[in-house]
Amino acid sequence: MEYTFENEDVVRDYECDIQGIVNNANYQHYLEHSRHLYVINKGVSFSALHEQEIDVVVAKLEMAFKTPLRPNDHYISRLRVEKNGIRYEFHQAIFRKADNQLCVTAKVTCVAIVNGKLATSTPELDELL
Repeated sequence: MEYTFENEDVVRDYECDIQGIVNNANYQHYLEHSRHLYVINKGVSFSALHEQEIDVVVAKLEMAFKTPLRPNDHYISRLRVEKNGIRYEFHQAIFRKADNQLCVTAKVTCVAIVNGKLATSTPELDELL
């Protein structure tokens, strides 16, 4: 799969459970952080959009866990986004940097809420593609 954005980060000790692996909920944080960095990299501010009464919200999240990350593992989070009707679909994956091992895949479906209503199109967001 071709990705259009990536960022690198490291696992912190407190993100792991008693088994010494990243708690599954923390992968959602990793993925969200990557989406936010992607948007910022495109010159878009979520807070500025919110001030215009445009909010992007997660409507659906699908994740598949492959290989666990452990404390101090460096990882690369990659994504690509496509528009599908009113949905913005983020196809994401996290790889352990040391061996490029796939750790998790995700499809995060987002929609835009404009002035409190579901929007069919938002030029400000469409530019992200």
